[in-house]
Amino acid sequence: MKKTVKIIAVIVIILLLAFVLKYFKDANSKGIEEFKVESPFYTSINTKAVATGKLNPEEEIELKPQIPGIVDKILVEEGDKVKKGDLIATIRVVPNEQSLVSASSRISSTKLSFENAKVLYNRNKALFEKGVISKQDFENSELSYNQAKETYGQAQNDYQIIKRGSISGGSSANTNIVAQIPGTILEIPVREGDQVIQSNNFNAGTTIATIADMSLMIFEGKVDEAEVGKLKEGKVIKVVLGAIANKEFPAKLTFVAPKGIEENGAVQFTIKADVEIDSTTNIRAGYSANAEIDIEAKDSVLAIREALLQYNRITEKPFVEIFEGDNKYRKENVELGLSDGINVEILEGVKEGDKIKVWNKASKDNEDEDEDEN
Repeated sequence: MKKTVKIIAVIVIILLLAFVLKYFKDANSKGIEEFKVESPFYTSINTKAVATGKLNPEEEIELKPQIPGIVDKILVEEGDKVKKGDLIATIRVVPNEQSLVSASSRISSTKLSFENAKVLYNRNKALFEKGVISKQDFENSELSYNQAKETYGQAQNDYQIIKRGSISGGSSANTNIVAQIPGTILEIPVREGDQVIQSNNFNAGTTIATIADMSLMIFEGKVDEAEVGKLKEGKVIKVVLGAIANKEFPAKLTFVAPKGIEENGAVQFTIKADVEIDSTTNIRAGYSANAEIDIEAKDSVLAIREALLQYNRITEKPFVEIFEGDNKYRKENVELGLSDGINVEILEGVKEGDKIKVWNKASKDNEDEDEDEN
């Protein structure tokens, strides 16, 4: 019985040993993973800078009142096209009671001075004609009379301006808000009955309406400091609007800011460009836009896909692995040139006909998906 147990135990041990040996043999006998390879190719590489911004009218003005008051009438609506001189709105003057009383009192005071000067003038005129007083005394009384007359008239005008906003009978009343340029009404931030204040050295004033010439549009955007050094005024660029798909608008760079502004840890420079808008396209102010700016271009350069590059963790220098046969690869440092983010120019380290290891699995998967779609 004991002998039988021993025999069974030996058999079990032998079977377990055979299983373990087979497992390790199979694990060690797996073939080395094979990688796909790609060869360098000749292509054209064009580097671009993309500036994000908005499309705004080149000429845009805000209409503000010259006097305080209340909006009496608004004669236009947002989106209306107007010509220079068209009436936009009227302001009803609400005079300050203290200023009105003061102006009325000044009229009374200057009227008394004027009437007194008139009496003296008439008296001295009669005396001068009789030869009683000298010519100089007569001229002095005449000057005083004219000055009193002018002061009295000015006091009356001041009273009318305070009460009505303009001199009665004036050709251009301050209460009328007129268009200063031809264009489109972009915004009317007030309504009839709103109180407004005039624009002066101490107040910006209340905006009655905003007018812009929509036929002259400019792109305003920002570019990174790494790209601004390659931009020059007069360069032709392309502008793409977010609201209008599949259409590009030619533009010419007119301004590159001499000073940058730090935003989110990066220095940004403002650029402006005149945009050519055809008459068939309906453009609105404030459209978000991107400007595509060609920085540098090369034709027929030796290049590889940028996904094939690897970087040394210590030196951070780029290298590729070149196939030598029998599933062996050698590392080769490369010198890079122009890149468009997909393909990169190879200056040194790789020659035409080399087979470069596709080391990035994600890159292989993307490539397989592209082949399946085709």
